[in-house]
Amino acid sequence: MRRWGPPCRPGKHTAIATLTDKVEALLWAPRVDELPGVARMAIRLVRFTYAVLRDAVVGNLPMRAMGLVYITILSIVPLLAISFSVLRGFGFHKQMEPLLYEFLAPLGEKGVELTNQVVGFVDNVQGYVGAAVGALVLLIYTTLSMAEKVEDSMNFVWRVERSRNIARRLSEFLSVILLGPVVMVTTISLIAAAESTTVVQELQGIEAIGQTLLFAGKLVPYLIVIAGFSFVYWFLPNTRVHLSAALVGGLAGGMLWAASGSLFAIFVVNSVRTLSIYATFAVVIIALIWLYLCWLILLVGAQVAFYVQHPEHIRLGFRRVTLGGRRREEIALSLMSLIAQRFRDGAQRLQMQDVAEQLALPSLVIGAVGQRLESAGLLTRTQKDELLPGRDPGQIRLSEILDAVREPQMMDMFPEGNWPQGVKRVASQVRGAIDQSLGAQSLYDIIDTSRAET
Repeated sequence: MRRWGPPCRPGKHTAIATLTDKVEALLWAPRVDELPGVARMAIRLVRFTYAVLRDAVVGNLPMRAMGLVYITILSIVPLLAISFSVLRGFGFHKQMEPLLYEFLAPLGEKGVELTNQVVGFVDNVQGYVGAAVGALVLLIYTTLSMAEKVEDSMNFVWRVERSRNIARRLSEFLSVILLGPVVMVTTISLIAAAESTTVVQELQGIEAIGQTLLFAGKLVPYLIVIAGFSFVYWFLPNTRVHLSAALVGGLAGGMLWAASGSLFAIFVVNSVRTLSIYATFAVVIIALIWLYLCWLILLVGAQVAFYVQHPEHIRLGFRRVTLGGRRREEIALSLMSLIAQRFRDGAQRLQMQDVAEQLALPSLVIGAVGQRLESAGLLTRTQKDELLPGRDPGQIRLSEILDAVREPQMMDMFPEGNWPQGVKRVASQVRGAIDQSLGAQSLYDIIDTSRAET
């Protein structure tokens, strides 16, 4: 049974919104649940695919990808400069340039030209950094800013409201930025060294084994890309991501990236005459388009990972959910009782994601109610986004929890209105009835009652 109403669309329906409404009405029709098992699984797969395509076409993912293209233009040279400097210390800097060529391979000859220009910029920056300590600080700041923007986009996909604090960003992002290129280049170097060993070369002489090794060699670069995508989906969002969801997202992102690279290469070859009108700007235009596609693919893969872990969001997407007053009160009481029970039992602390899974509701709905409870001082979050009672749960009355979602809070832009006198009187009567009905019952009272009933 559906636990909340259909998603609400603010404003007038556009043609695309009307079309998506019709498609969703068909895919989420009640009779779908009555279909045989295989047909029902097929419909669920179609729902999943539709949701990802909807978000990639009419959602906010394209706008996020455009923003990441902008920050990439500003940060790519500082990022590469730091990577080259770290690799130079390990003696691996010569392997970085071929990787850049490989990334820009879909651009054809323009990719070679652009790679040479970027490498020239990096050499200039490295020479300047050697003479100025302030330049190194600027490089690190610019690189961390790019990582922060990528994290914000991942948090947007995962419906996470809070980003990492400054200390965690410095420690975690710098670790990945400094060690990531070393790990990647080392892996590629070890694979190349293994292929050149005598044993492997002898095995390649055997036709059956040689064909298998040849196929595996062609597959390795794609596996590295999939592993990289999976790591980004697992590491960057400021929430707990299941490894299985990250791997599925990485597989989807890696396959899309490989397919897009082949198709984009064909596009570049067939568009040489058209792009020639832009003269020397052609390489910039092609590079911007390819960067946009790469960032969009990364975000689409993240969306796949999110839907794998949170299938309850598939129909909702990024649309806003409106809840009635009673539903908000039920969520608030449930949220506070779950947190208070963990607090009293000394059990592991919950996060918003855990509460959403237990209540079988979208996390953004739980988060909206949680914000009002925080504003009222009844709920607090740790730096790890763990939830704790704002004070002793035995002193938190149930009527206070209801007031947190019913009464004005500091977060409200318009806390009070000029109500008619009769409305003020009725509102006062309602508050009095709630206080009289609940009395001095606290959070622990509702927990004890629930345990006694079970």
